[in-house]
Amino acid sequence: MSLELAGVIPIAVTPFDDDGRVDEAAIATLVDVEARWGVHGLNVLGIMGEAHKLGETERRRVAELFCKAAAGRLPIVVGTSHGGTGVAVELSQAAEAAGAAAVMVAPPIGLRGDAAIVAHYRQVAAAIAIPIVVQDEPLTTGVLMSAELLARLATEIEACRYVKLEELPTPTKVTALRRLPGGDRLRIFAGANAMYFVEELARGAVGIMTGFAFPDVLVEIYDRFRRSDAVGAAAVYDRVASYIRYEGQPGIGLALRKEVLRRRGAIASAFVRPPGPRLDDVTRAELTAILDRLGLLTVKA
Repeated sequence: MSLELAGVIPIAVTPFDDDGRVDEAAIATLVDVEARWGVHGLNVLGIMGEAHKLGETERRRVAELFCKAAAGRLPIVVGTSHGGTGVAVELSQAAEAAGAAAVMVAPPIGLRGDAAIVAHYRQVAAAIAIPIVVQDEPLTTGVLMSAELLARLATEIEACRYVKLEELPTPTKVTALRRLPGGDRLRIFAGANAMYFVEELARGAVGIMTGFAFPDVLVEIYDRFRRSDAVGAAAVYDRVASYIRYEGQPGIGLALRKEVLRRRGAIASAFVRPPGPRLDDVTRAELTAILDRLGLLTVKA
């Protein structure tokens, strides 16, 4: 699939059954539901996809299942980050063989030095023929990648055509990157739980990759912005901003998202593999209250 990635490409959850096994049937259901919601692709095996809790055989199988279920309807971006460059190469090759449109690669946790980071991406790029989404997420990786380094990656490595930008404050980094030589080659995706989506679009982002449980709302925001209706896009965002804030809570955000996706019929179980968050009764009641207050579950599933 040679199309340019753009728009709302959610970070998909990995569905498990209530015993913690990968729910293969639920993957097909999730893809079908996301497609009905109008998303422009899916990003699987990211942080929200609990890739770090899957064995390598499971990771390959999950990537294959998502690509098979999409059947060309949606481009699938597969997360292939790993602490070892060689394993990241193998996972990226497997993703390409499965039919992925691109891979998403974060630098290995704790990697230091621009030269080492460039070398990591260069080796992955040399092993595949599909694009790389550079995942700039220092909160998890502990790796700070400057705008200058991201522009260098885009200039020196043709495959590094996309970046998922999540170093806060993201809007100012979008602007800094776009002003750099080489930065204009990068197609920038927002992330950060959609907290700054409107501002990121206004500054030149081409879309968003995040785990928000109402991607259809993000699609409406994106579509309005693309129609030059920035005021309308902001109005849609403002209507759900308090929920975006609630769902994005550190520590329990994944559990909240899986529970909402379960309620919306996208997955059968909200199970999060341990170690992972669980929702207590008070939090469940809060979640129900904010969904009811905003009428979000009336959004067509």
